[in-house]
Amino acid sequence: MEIIKIGMLGVAGVMLALQFKSGRPEYALYLGAAVCLIIFTFSVNGLQVLLERVKELQGTLSGSNDYLGFLFKAVGITYVCEFCASICKDAGYTAVAGQIEIFGKLSVLLMGLPVVVAVIENINAIAG
Repeated sequence: MEIIKIGMLGVAGVMLALQFKSGRPEYALYLGAAVCLIIFTFSVNGLQVLLERVKELQGTLSGSNDYLGFLFKAVGITYVCEFCASICKDAGYTAVAGQIEIFGKLSVLLMGLPVVVAVIENINAIAG
């Protein structure tokens, strides 16, 4: 039922922001950013359940703490970059939004390199 609340909040926020867009566009931008932050807060609250499930998973997988940490950092980077890029696009700054998205992709790539190196080392150890 949370998804219905979030969907209704988003649609209501957009409809309200559209009312301000022609007369006071800065108010429409602020309203859109506020709705985004409220939805982001709901998302963060939902992460608590996910973290509990991951702790259960860590108990069954030995030595996977580093890899799960990388996974969550990558998801966090992508979510924050997408959030910021969406706000920039709404404000009309698509070039800035594109640069944020590129930075996020490069950050995830650089963060994942140690994992790729570890996998290659494991394959070499098994093969050789």
